[in-house]
Amino acid sequence: MALPQLLHSPSSSSLTLKHCLNPHFLDPSPRSLSLNPSLLRRHHRRQRNPNFLRCSASSGGSPKSDDVVELPLFPLPLVLFPGAILPLQIFEFRYRMMMHTLLHTDLRFGVIYSDSDTGTADVGCVGEVVKHERLVDDRFFLICKGQERFRVTNLVRTKPYLVAEVAWLEDRPTGDGTEDLEALSSEVENYMKDVIRLSNRLNGKPEKEVQDLRRNLFPTPFSFFVGSTFEGAPREQQALLELEDTAMRLKREKETLRNTLNYLTAASAVKDVFPSS
Repeated sequence: MALPQLLHSPSSSSLTLKHCLNPHFLDPSPRSLSLNPSLLRRHHRRQRNPNFLRCSASSGGSPKSDDVVELPLFPLPLVLFPGAILPLQIFEFRYRMMMHTLLHTDLRFGVIYSDSDTGTADVGCVGEVVKHERLVDDRFFLICKGQERFRVTNLVRTKPYLVAEVAWLEDRPTGDGTEDLEALSSEVENYMKDVIRLSNRLNGKPEKEVQDLRRNLFPTPFSFFVGSTFEGAPREQQALLELEDTAMRLKREKETLRNTLNYLTAASAVKDVFPSS
């Protein structure tokens, strides 16, 4: 089974197919990541940049003091979801320093999305180091797992790496209680199966029966799993991560998958008419 990698279409909210992923949340090989210096310079211009770590009334009010903790932050050009696996290779000096500290504390840090166009988001996900290897040149190979979501409430320091006060985020109960989350989850799963089937067909792979994708996940963790498969569309993933309503997240994912399925259906029809194209 392969989950499709999807790209955000700049002209609409739909996603278009790029190529296929392996069946895991992320490729198991470690990612070599070195932050763009231009992104890091944004941290030191934060007083002049209103988009940096956008903490405002939109955060839903001031959190209680006992709900706020300090967390080291790792800005990356990707989005981590609760439950997802993230392989990393750490070789920048500041983040090697961070790792030395984490290995003697609780092995948890905040992964937060950042790019040169939108700046640094204020909602991220805790990455817990579940496996690590330290090399002779002081680099680290890490396997991290997504845990709680958080919202940045205050930037504590920027050197040698970012540390912020954060408040935990949890999905709120659906407004009037009439949303059938199980039915929504089933619809999303069916769209995913159809997308995988057509994606495999377009890539010349056997159209095998797609097995259970939910794997007994409740609707909220399943919605995070679905979002993690939208690799290649980090801004869409960030929007999904920030939602605090499981039904809204599932509905947005259903719409995205439906648009993707329409695109794949059209591409498949063209391939049938023009097999050599």
